[in-house]
Amino acid sequence: MTEDNSNITITTDRLAIRLFHSSDAPEVARLCNNYNIYKNTLYLPYPYAVQDALSWISSHLTNFQKNKSYEFAITDKATGQLYGAIGLSNNQSFRHGEIAYWIGEAFWGKGYATEAAQAMLDYAFKEKKYHKVFARHFGSNPASGRVLQKIGMQFEGCLHEHVIKNGQYEDLVYYGIIEESPAYT
Repeated sequence: MTEDNSNITITTDRLAIRLFHSSDAPEVARLCNNYNIYKNTLYLPYPYAVQDALSWISSHLTNFQKNKSYEFAITDKATGQLYGAIGLSNNQSFRHGEIAYWIGEAFWGKGYATEAAQAMLDYAFKEKKYHKVFARHFGSNPASGRVLQKIGMQFEGCLHEHVIKNGQYEDLVYYGIIEESPAYT
């Protein structure tokens, strides 16, 4: 990993996870303007336009510099192709944060979410010294739950019919991992 206050890159076997640039906005909009991504995310609008991406990206650097949250582009290490995004919130009072991610539909099933989420866990525990990392997903999106299980997170509970998405109540399924877990001791 390389880091200064405005240029961080976390690398894995296949990925370069970096801060977004405004030049990413057209590709973010192309990937996010997809109903199947929209229906599996809590806050993404649909349809999704370039202006939505620019607005979203505009706060990333400030949030990063203030240690409020960390929003990263998931890209191919060799080509720079944008696959999706992964974020990590930072609740400094409790030394914990939430991982959230989306992957463009064309890249589903290739392990990119798992690889990026594992990198975020490492970043949270080793670099930011978190005590706990958690994540949640819609009950209707079990694939996201499998990603969380693969990185060692444990099921913590389900908030039944907790949010409304497209006029339907959705369960929010919670997973978490504590730094004392075997992978981080």
